Amino acid sequence: MNFSRSFNNWRKYRQTVTELGRMTNRELHDLGIDRSDINRVAREASSR
Repeated sequence: MNFSRSFNNWRKYRQTVTELGRMTNRELHDLGIDRSDINRVAREASSR
């Protein structure tokens, strides 16, 4: 169970990093996210 949960959290983290990384600085700014915050935002999203 723990492995499965960890793997799913990792997949969600990677997906979020990839999606945010593809956005332009302007799109990120519109969301209130700085490019340097992508990893933090992805970590928070994957732990929900």
